[in-house]
Amino acid sequence: MKTKLYAAAAIALALGSAAHAGGAHDHSPKHGGVVTEAKDMDYELVAKPAAIQLHLRDHGKPVDVSKASAKLTMLSGTEKQEVELKPAGNKLEATGSFKVGPGTKVVAIVTIAGKPSGTVRFALK
Repeated sequence: MKTKLYAAAAIALALGSAAHAGGAHDHSPKHGGVVTEAKDMDYELVAKPAAIQLHLRDHGKPVDVSKASAKLTMLSGTEKQEVELKPAGNKLEATGSFKVGPGTKVVAIVTIAGKPSGTVRFALK
């Protein structure tokens, strides 16, 4: 009786793992930034003092951002900065001078082809 129970549990575990592995995708950063997922899309924010980039991936594949834009609101302590990101190759980008230290909070409103794609939040480390 116990052997049948263990066998059934092992089969259920194996089937459940196989189904889960097929539906999962990698959410790790590909460009050294911070990743947030929303609506099956990964948004990776790379924030440096002289440039901010936003990379978009849909199920692991880069999204065409040629007709996209993003408006970022960054909060660092009591300071607030708003930044417009425009297409730059396969990413959205802005250059300038940015306060992007650890603890900076960022809200990004992303638009693709004139339609809202999503609002995502990041906390820089």
